[in-house]
Amino acid sequence: MNTSEIIDKQIAALTDWRGKTLANVRKVIRDADPEVVEELKWKGHPCWSHDGIICVATPLKDKIKLTFIQGASLPDPDKLFNTTLGGNMWRAIDYHEGDRINERALKDIIRAAVAQNRARLKGKTPAGARVTRPKAHKK
Repeated sequence: MNTSEIIDKQIAALTDWRGKTLANVRKVIRDADPEVVEELKWKGHPCWSHDGIICVATPLKDKIKLTFIQGASLPDPDKLFNTTLGGNMWRAIDYHEGDRINERALKDIIRAAVAQNRARLKGKTPAGARVTRPKAHKK
């Protein structure tokens, strides 16, 4: 079974509003970036990546938490981030029963995260081009 099929099963197992919400969030992410890669991270939670992690979804008892690893540095003019606001890196969106997903604003954040991942990747030296210095031997 591939990762997308496992995520399908996880969504189907959420038989209340959380399953529908997670399915909708997943659709928005895929629509925002058709090249997104689905993965499972941190105890099997759905995660989306493109040149680095974009976000991870965590279904909890009373919400679906969508955490953006580099969220603190992403633009959020629509104020979607509503939790984990005090950290230096992470930001999250908690979706509760009855919440509407602002698809346009969520797509903007997804695209900004992908652009940030790409820019960070371009700034790195490829592994094959790195100069490695011999380690000094202790006497």
